[in-house]
Amino acid sequence: MAEFKYEIVKNIAVLSTSRSGWNRELNLVSWNEGKPKLDLRDWAPEHEKMSKGITLSREEAAILREVLNELSLDELMPE
Repeated sequence: MAEFKYEIVKNIAVLSTSRSGWNRELNLVSWNEGKPKLDLRDWAPEHEKMSKGITLSREEAAILREVLNELSLDELMPE
């Protein structure tokens, strides 16, 4: 399997922490020395391991931001 590189350029937010200690994080990540992208996934405590996640380009992040701003979370996900 091909090796890949990643660099967490900026830690933006920890959204939650599981009982195992892994954090669901929003970060700016450079994959294989490429242009940094917005990345959402679970990370082990020292960032030595990661789960599958989603990576968004600037354009995709902008669209997601607009969609989320228009949503009513109370209507969509009542408590």
